[in-house]
Amino acid sequence: MLVLFDKNVPEPLRKFLVGHDVKTVKDMGWPPRIENGNLIKASEQAGFSVLVTADQNIRYQQNLKGRKLALVVLGSNIWNVVRAHVAPIALAVNSSCLAVMSVSECPFRQSFLGPATLYETPNIQG
Repeated sequence: MLVLFDKNVPEPLRKFLVGHDVKTVKDMGWPPRIENGNLIKASEQAGFSVLVTADQNIRYQQNLKGRKLALVVLGSNIWNVVRAHVAPIALAVNSSCLAVMSVSECPFRQSFLGPATLYETPNIQG
């Protein structure tokens, strides 16, 4: 599966997403300050299945209805915090291909809201 890391995602997470082709915004040559709406649109056009971000507000700022891109929203962008949660993050990415659109916050507890899979948790403090 083709996975995109937003600019705020620690790159070492890449090696824990085994079996996925992981690219960063920088790898794609996109501007580092690309706005969320344009990032989502460009990601879909480039064929990405999952966007991993630490932007807590992305799902509130963007209309995600009808999107084919799954979002995995990390609760922190601090590598030491993220590293402690690589297993549930990898699970969220792996599970994202099962839904048309999913939003995940990691670490998470699972709940279901209609056709989208939503993983909700409080933010991780780092």
